[in-house]
Amino acid sequence: MIVTVEEVRAWVAGGESLVVEFKGESRERLNDTDLVEAAACMANARGGVLLIGVEDDGAITGAQPRHGSYTDIRRVEALVGNQTQSRESSRGALDFSAIIVSDATWDDLDPLEFERMRQTIARNGARADAALLTLSDVSLVKALGLGEGGDTIERIRVAGLLLLGREESLRRLLPTHEVAFQAMSGTRVNVNDFLRWPLIKVSDELTSRFDARNEEEEIMIGAVRAAVPDYSRAGYREAVHNALVHRDYAAKGAVHVFWRNDEIEVASPGGFPDSVNISNLLVTGPRPRNPVLADAFKRIGLVERTGRGIDTIFEGQLRNGRPAPDYSRSSGGSVQVVLPGGPANLALARFIIERDTLTQPVTLEEMLVVNAVESERRIDVARAMELLQKGEPAARAVLERLVEAGVLEARGERLQRVYLFTAATYRAIGPASAYTRAAGFEPLQQEQMVLAHLRAHGRMTRSDVAELCRITSVSAKSLLRRLLRRGLVAQIGAGRSTFYQIGPETLD
Repeated sequence: MIVTVEEVRAWVAGGESLVVEFKGESRERLNDTDLVEAAACMANARGGVLLIGVEDDGAITGAQPRHGSYTDIRRVEALVGNQTQSRESSRGALDFSAIIVSDATWDDLDPLEFERMRQTIARNGARADAALLTLSDVSLVKALGLGEGGDTIERIRVAGLLLLGREESLRRLLPTHEVAFQAMSGTRVNVNDFLRWPLIKVSDELTSRFDARNEEEEIMIGAVRAAVPDYSRAGYREAVHNALVHRDYAAKGAVHVFWRNDEIEVASPGGFPDSVNISNLLVTGPRPRNPVLADAFKRIGLVERTGRGIDTIFEGQLRNGRPAPDYSRSSGGSVQVVLPGGPANLALARFIIERDTLTQPVTLEEMLVVNAVESERRIDVARAMELLQKGEPAARAVLERLVEAGVLEARGERLQRVYLFTAATYRAIGPASAYTRAAGFEPLQQEQMVLAHLRAHGRMTRSDVAELCRITSVSAKSLLRRLLRRGLVAQIGAGRSTFYQIGPETLD
């Protein structure tokens, strides 16, 4: 739309109204948030004209430059358009990657990136759609939904520009796109690079930097050597690709990869899509924020075609004897996944590798439970439900399957049942004495805690015992029965008024 000087003067002379609004900048420049809000309010009403650089009294003072010494109108358009479309994208009501970039032309696409895409498809083999390799450039763009046209591509989508665009075109037409790589040693920043490249090129670069830094340890499985890397290559790539595919391209900010001494953190602008959160990540269905871009990544083999890339991230950590990925730093404005590093639990990694076979591989659910028991010594159904993000029947089924496999043993009645490693599992994973501590030491310790409390305070109820020892009411009842049989405590009263005192065998 071309606006003449006469039209602007007429709007100013007419003063502010429902369709004309003034925003002066004589004192300070209008910030991005206020600019977007003003434009959105105007658009959500009857539409109209927003005049920047005109004061409330109609004085024309001029708009201040927004980009150094000048204002790039295309960047302003992108800012307003991106910010107003961000919420719709998060709700799944708008695929931002499918939007036509009005000023983009075929010349904004880089022939080198077409070749890079074809090399990626060929390299990924069965993961990719090999039929794409037979297509011309124009047909390839149309097949992936990256643009529209007939014999030529006349309209380029955001996804097309992100995957195949020239760097200078991306800077000009998609100013929100940016990827940062930062490597740190303690508080010292060794590398701090910002990339505005097309996404396949970014992926290749971030993978190369990973390969240069990722180290491995070797363990012997019988006569075979097995590598245990600092981080899973497949898990890292999936985390990075998820960030590139699912980020909110309507929001300012970069996708960040932070490589620290003991962790890798991948952060992307935009929170989880609606109905997705850290408590249902493992079980929710695929909900890509940018479906066209996500489909292209699948068909060229960069992400799982099943849409279950999150499983790959978790399996990569757990299979190498490391803690599960951590999404707890995520917020409404960003998704952040941390891949914990540090020394691997090589015994746990060996245990999983030894049990893993082509006919019956160790499942992600089983690895989650084994990892939790290794660190927490025991697990109950409620904790398993939390870990697996599933209901009681499914969680109990996983636990019982591990019992049948000889990995776990169950203690207690059904409603109060807890699970711990068998002696054989402890021999494989850690010192055999750990089984004795997990299975036999806690009851003795609990008895001593109860007796010490009674000496200090004189009396206890069953609920007091349960709270003190952090056990269930049923377990507290069993504990008190053992102490009663040995005369270490005495029961006073009956029914709800029952309480316990030091018994005759405990008195000095």
